[in-house]
Amino acid sequence: MRFLVRPHQLPARVSAGLVILNSGLGKRGADRPTAEGLHGMAAGTYPFLKSQDPQRFVRLLSTGEIALGAALLTPFVPSLVAGAALTAFAGGLLGLYLRTPGMREKGSLRPSPEGLPLAKDVWLLGIGLSLVLEEKGEC
Repeated sequence: MRFLVRPHQLPARVSAGLVILNSGLGKRGADRPTAEGLHGMAAGTYPFLKSQDPQRFVRLLSTGEIALGAALLTPFVPSLVAGAALTAFAGGLLGLYLRTPGMREKGSLRPSPEGLPLAKDVWLLGIGLSLVLEEKGEC
């Protein structure tokens, strides 16, 4: 496993890392209504989250996004590790998109206007998978 980012991986890692880091920092001081909204959407898709306190959930989500963003931006974090973490995170976001009512046009994978912000996160999945596949020698 390589411990330095290859130069051609930097644009993908930096772009994804900055977006995710910014998202995590933005959730850092979420008020109660925001926390309840984020928690409600996540718990509707992932029922095991229902017992989690909304404020605690958003704090953990924020911390996870900050850690993932920092890992992507840190050149000595192996691309296999950063890519696997990004793939898991993006998979969770796309799960929200696929399983939350109103995110897609009826009978289609095409996003509704409400689902477009989540559907666009497919690029994160692509970056994560590309990093993992390259490091595993599949590319």
